[in-house]
Amino acid sequence: MKKTTAISSFRRRGEVSERSETPSSLFGQIQQGRTPAFAGVTSYCRIIVTLLKRGAMFSRILISLFAALSTISWAPSQASAETELLVSAAASLTESFKELGKAYEAKTPGVKIRGNFGGSGTLLQQIVQGAPADVFVSADQETMDRAEKGGLLVPGSRMDFVGNSLVLITPARMVQVTALADLTSARVQRIAMGNPNSVPAGRYAKAALEKQGVWQALGPKCVMGISVKQALEYVMRGEVEAGFVFASDAVAAKDRVRVVAEIPTITPIVYPVALVAGSTHQAEALAFIHFLQSKEAQSILAKYGFKAELSSLPAQTKLMPFGYKKP
Repeated sequence: MKKTTAISSFRRRGEVSERSETPSSLFGQIQQGRTPAFAGVTSYCRIIVTLLKRGAMFSRILISLFAALSTISWAPSQASAETELLVSAAASLTESFKELGKAYEAKTPGVKIRGNFGGSGTLLQQIVQGAPADVFVSADQETMDRAEKGGLLVPGSRMDFVGNSLVLITPARMVQVTALADLTSARVQRIAMGNPNSVPAGRYAKAALEKQGVWQALGPKCVMGISVKQALEYVMRGEVEAGFVFASDAVAAKDRVRVVAEIPTITPIVYPVALVAGSTHQAEALAFIHFLQSKEAQSILAKYGFKAELSSLPAQTKLMPFGYKKP
């Protein structure tokens, strides 16, 4: 949506600025019976005031004046318009996309990036229900597949741009968990993870635990969050003994959590991005999507713990004993 942040003047399309004509010169043209080629609304108003002050019956002049006034395009100056792109992105991208948005705005004058972050499944439902969005970014392929099958994306606009990994974490000062196997211990009562029904991180974690044959034992201990960020919060606050989040989330938490192990997943964790079919700024949105694959954007993403799109494939194509490896 283009928003007008300030309207300093109105102008006739394809003509010069109103500053090129002074009220005196315009007044002179009108007195000579000529309709000025162009005059801004402000200048016309000044002329009317001048006529009124002179107290004369300038009927012919006023007729010419209003005839010219009626030809003016009442469109706001293009220079004052700004395009706002609404990016609905997976919660794990919150910190990195805030910086990416600022970087993109700095190099693209007139474009503002506004983020809407949450669980990928929740964001998809918002789009299905008609919520505005220009760009959709999911933390998994499954959610993006549903969006594509539902006709919510512009065909051909979908692309993968970055990867991530799944990690087991504990509160920074909690030491009873040193390996994935410790989660089956009676000392561990609560494990945080995103709800597998709507949160990709939870879906990856459940699939990995099922593959290892421990989901039945650990499932009852799991506290489900509406997003991976909520699962992270549970761990940071010490409300659970452990949790499953993305590596990028652990980086964002800094010294408030401890990474115990990286959990290889059955399928690679690769983030797809696509242009939403209902976007009213498709050209601008597509340019932002291509920016995500640039060297500048990839450098920012790496700083927040993300991986180059396919860098995690070799480590994740084969599960290690009991499903973990030391980071």
